Amino acid sequence: MDLHKNVEIVNKKAKFEYSFIYTLHAGIILQGTEIKSIRAVKVNMSDAYCLIKDGELFVHNLHISEYKYGTYNNHEPKRTRKLLIKKIELKKLHNKVKEQGYSIIPYKLFISDRGFAKLEIALAKGKKNYDKRESLKAKDSKRNLDRIRKDYR
Repeated sequence: MDLHKNVEIVNKKAKFEYSFIYTLHAGIILQGTEIKSIRAVKVNMSDAYCLIKDGELFVHNLHISEYKYGTYNNHEPKRTRKLLIKKIELKKLHNKVKEQGYSIIPYKLFISDRGFAKLEIALAKGKKNYDKRESLKAKDSKRNLDRIRKDYR
């Protein structure tokens, strides 16, 4: 029984703050005990963001907690990590990020079928305050509908 197959860490704040244009999956280069911390779901993505530097994509502020049983081999929790995507995708992202208002946001961290850690990143545009209010209204109305459906069961 593989428990690491169902690891899925979602950045809920990103969905509220940004509207996603499109998403893609990227591999992530990890060191030592980082994969063990990910499998233990010890990750915080709320402040994470991606930057393109020297033709490579990096994720910053992705907090992967130190592994509990790691000794001197433990990793630095908030180090910058390189992401692996195809050059064509990187060029598309780079051209869009040059435009005003677009960002690359890490949305979901998961373990693939082959056991590798993958990061779902999104090309996103920041929401205005009125867009955020609309999101909250939609969320509230969905919650009310779910309550009503639950009462009729």
